[in-house]
Amino acid sequence: MEKKSAVLVGVGGQGAILVAKILVEGLMRAGYDVKTSEVHGMSQRGGSVSTQVHWGEKIYSPVIGKGEADLMLAFEKMEAVRYAEFLKPEGVAVINDYEIPSSSIAAGLCEYPQGCLEAMQDSFRCYTLNAGDTAISLGNAKCMNIVLFGAMTKALGMDDIDWESIIREAVPEKLAELNIAAYRAGRAAAK
Repeated sequence: MEKKSAVLVGVGGQGAILVAKILVEGLMRAGYDVKTSEVHGMSQRGGSVSTQVHWGEKIYSPVIGKGEADLMLAFEKMEAVRYAEFLKPEGVAVINDYEIPSSSIAAGLCEYPQGCLEAMQDSFRCYTLNAGDTAISLGNAKCMNIVLFGAMTKALGMDDIDWESIIREAVPEKLAELNIAAYRAGRAAAK
């Protein structure tokens, strides 16, 4: 059982923590030893949030060092650049082509940096999608995180886990079908 690691990064309120919980549950059900850590200090106020997940036969620490992550799931493209140093040179990045201005950008103190996607594509194998547009087309922008999760599972080739059942258990019953559709749309977008 090969050891793998993922860094999930975004802005508070985007649903990164829910996606990490779904990922961890699926990996544990598949028989992996899983360790995870979360950093979300000011994320409830629109700040940065990151989660690290390690899995394999036996894992001793959830901490992923610089240049050690096999995968990055970025819910916002500036966050992808901010955490790029954690991704292995041969790592895979699934990046939401979506902008959330930081408080300093919103206050007019600086501008949103241009070329985030290009910088990531120059250094890593990347899957980019606009999960916001996909979620809106499904009827609810809030399922953007599950669209991204679907793309991530496709990019990693994680087809042997029943993700749909786990998603169904993790979200409110009234939102289950929407989130299953979001998951499928994300997988389709990651081709």
